[in-house]
Amino acid sequence: MKNISPKAIIGENVIVDDFVVIADHAQIGDNCKIHYFSFVDEGVSIGKNTKIQNNVMIPHGVRLEEGVFVGPNAVFTNDKYPRSITTDEKLKSSTDWTLSETLVKKGASIGAGAIIVCGINLGEWCMVAAGSVVTKNVPDHAMVKGNPARICGYVDKTGTPMKRIEEEEDYCLYYSEKENAEYKITKHANDRKIDL
Repeated sequence: MKNISPKAIIGENVIVDDFVVIADHAQIGDNCKIHYFSFVDEGVSIGKNTKIQNNVMIPHGVRLEEGVFVGPNAVFTNDKYPRSITTDEKLKSSTDWTLSETLVKKGASIGAGAIIVCGINLGEWCMVAAGSVVTKNVPDHAMVKGNPARICGYVDKTGTPMKRIEEEEDYCLYYSEKENAEYKITKHANDRKIDL
């Protein structure tokens, strides 16, 4: 049993498991998989070849580009300062709050149980470790973990940790054994000085 709005736009070869809700004006790209007990809110955009595992709620204001992986029980938010009631103690309506949008870029992976606090961007091919709480932007190819999540290394397009082979003032050069390729990674303030 699924609940897919007739106002949603669903691409070709999309697999939607039972107990999934897809709201009005959601857009799902080709070849996506949305697993059991997930909720895709109104206006959410999901790029092609994306996998959403069980028990994931994707609220209004979240956009997933193509090839994103969202692990089971991952959590997205869309309100930085949530309250149930107004200052005069009346129940808030859908117009009584400010939407904070989140962008998850191409190829990014979000581990099981991770929490993505709204108003940030997750970079291309980045990886969020299971159980992490992400409160700031994540650069391309960065691996983050912890609460709050911090950069602990960099991964290639296969998700495999890369080795730092050279360090300059503004960037580091990383090597991917699996891809036999080098990546030039800009240094970031919250990089940890470790190699995976």
